[in-house]
Amino acid sequence: MTMSAGWYLRRLSRMGPQEVGGRVGDAVRRRRWRSARPDCPSVTGARFTAVLPAGTIAAVPPDAAKRLIAEADRLMYGHAEYFGVVRDDLADPDWWCDPKTGRRAPSGYAFDVPYRNEDAVGDIKQIWELSRHQYLTVLAAAYAITGDERYAERVAAHLRSWWAANRPLRGVHWISGIELGIRLLSWVWIRRLLDGWPGAAGLFEGNPVAVKQIWHHQRWLAAFPSRGSSANNHVIAEAAGQFAAACAFGWFPSSARWRADALRSLERHLRGNTFDSGLNRELATEYHGLVLELGLAAVAEADAAGRPVPASIRLVLLRMTDALAAIVDSRLRPPRQGDADDGHGLVVDGAGTDRWASLLATGNAVFGRLDWWPAVTGTDVRTPLLAALIRPTAPAVSRPASRPAHFADAGMTILRGPAEIWCRCDGGPHGFLSIAAHAHADALSVEVRHDGVDVLADPGTFCYHGQPEWRQYFRSTLGHNTLQLDGGDQSVSGGPFLWTRHARSNVLVADTSGASDGGTVRWCAEHDGYQRSVHRRQVDLTAASQELRVVDEVRGPRRAVHLAFHLGPAIAADLVGNRAVLTWTRDGEDRSAALDLPGQLCWRAHRGESDPPLGWYSAGFGRKEPTTTLVGTGFADGAEGFTTVLRFRG
Repeated sequence: MTMSAGWYLRRLSRMGPQEVGGRVGDAVRRRRWRSARPDCPSVTGARFTAVLPAGTIAAVPPDAAKRLIAEADRLMYGHAEYFGVVRDDLADPDWWCDPKTGRRAPSGYAFDVPYRNEDAVGDIKQIWELSRHQYLTVLAAAYAITGDERYAERVAAHLRSWWAANRPLRGVHWISGIELGIRLLSWVWIRRLLDGWPGAAGLFEGNPVAVKQIWHHQRWLAAFPSRGSSANNHVIAEAAGQFAAACAFGWFPSSARWRADALRSLERHLRGNTFDSGLNRELATEYHGLVLELGLAAVAEADAAGRPVPASIRLVLLRMTDALAAIVDSRLRPPRQGDADDGHGLVVDGAGTDRWASLLATGNAVFGRLDWWPAVTGTDVRTPLLAALIRPTAPAVSRPASRPAHFADAGMTILRGPAEIWCRCDGGPHGFLSIAAHAHADALSVEVRHDGVDVLADPGTFCYHGQPEWRQYFRSTLGHNTLQLDGGDQSVSGGPFLWTRHARSNVLVADTSGASDGGTVRWCAEHDGYQRSVHRRQVDLTAASQELRVVDEVRGPRRAVHLAFHLGPAIAADLVGNRAVLTWTRDGEDRSAALDLPGQLCWRAHRGESDPPLGWYSAGFGRKEPTTTLVGTGFADGAEGFTTVLRFRG
């Protein structure tokens, strides 16, 4: 996907004067760096002291260690899967090759590489992911647990290969700051986990090539921070990686300045990226997880190096953790909201480890759990490693006495009912910053689960680059459980990570007080995304009848309506007229529900359609599977509302 002149004009229109000035300075700096790349200052007597405390590895639960070693062994055989693409070339990878398309990214000066053009480069996410070196942190952790030097030797061979193939400022891996920041964090943990290996010092502080790479990564991050309308999760990754490296690899004349600047940036942007309620302002749940992981990793480095951090950083991370504990369902799954690209801050666990349970376990170790937190029974490797470095704190702030259900600043409300009925209602802002890069046109959408099973599902994300029709569908209004007017989206897209007009939502009612006594809980909100019309939606969840009632009203002139309900991949649907009988199996038990749809609309089931896309579910980035979407078509003239009733059967 290449960007047109129109896209650049639209993107420019979303920037303020300060951001424009900063980007002009970046362009001048890139031109100057093309021909003037300074040498890394000489380093003598460098030592790595940010090691794990004695006894840390012994605290790793045996089952978590077993999963990790199984994953490490798969990697040793060259096997892995990234974004739905199975790879068997990891024994000796080609760092510039996209295994999905077979294309190799062009060489040359980094900022000349057209990384958004899949025809020229391949799928950039596939190329970048391996070079985050998070699979190497898994191998390094396997060495730390087993003492088997095969793991350490493979890590060393791959790092030397990568450093040789990716000289500073040459090629595709020197384009994006988030990639450099996460890679630096991986290198810090690789060095830490390999500390008992005799070759560790010779691989890092005793290796001029490694020292040069670490210096150039930090110099790059200091020069090209994400700015203004792009200062979302990317700037958190840049600051966290820079800070971690400046703490653990503080060998350079600029290390103290880099460390101080990165800490200021981290503190500022953690606060800026997070609502006071603790939810991430991008309103994209996976980025909440990414930012929380990065923030915890940065605090671990500060405490390991004895560097003080502002209390506000720990406070934001505490609020993020409490918010996560509040919004997960009975199976510890958070909402599927906004973009998701399977990005992680620090990976030291094997397949089958629950990301969200791991974060809650770390939150318990660092901040202490509250009585209303859901129980975490799973285990992981990362929690004992982080907990060994992070100084446990109990910030002197009040924390929620009971489980929050309404997050007013984020516009998110969680309605809960019997039999583990969970419903997320969306009445929040359209994403973060002027471009709302990771937002979807999903105002007033609902997401409903029963005992952790997606019944009315958010379909997910699937892709970012290279497949514009799929990118458009998965972030569209029709791609969510909400109402579309005249075939258009509520918010106007200007490109794959750009929205030029944002729907404004307003929550009118969020009454969750009846949840504890088995009564009815209610949510009502409206948005102005459709010019000349207002869409208002009310959702009632009644405990006694296990019934969810959704009423949609359109105030304004007569308009064509599409009302969509996307079913989860486990749900089978039998649609007759305006009633759908839903069936599924959970833990070997057959379950069912009846979905009574508005009779004023003509209903049709869609499944796995591609022209145009409709009836799909993406469980993770790069993966999609057919599922059933029920779409009702007709007209709204303001005379009456559209009522949908979902009844779960006991």
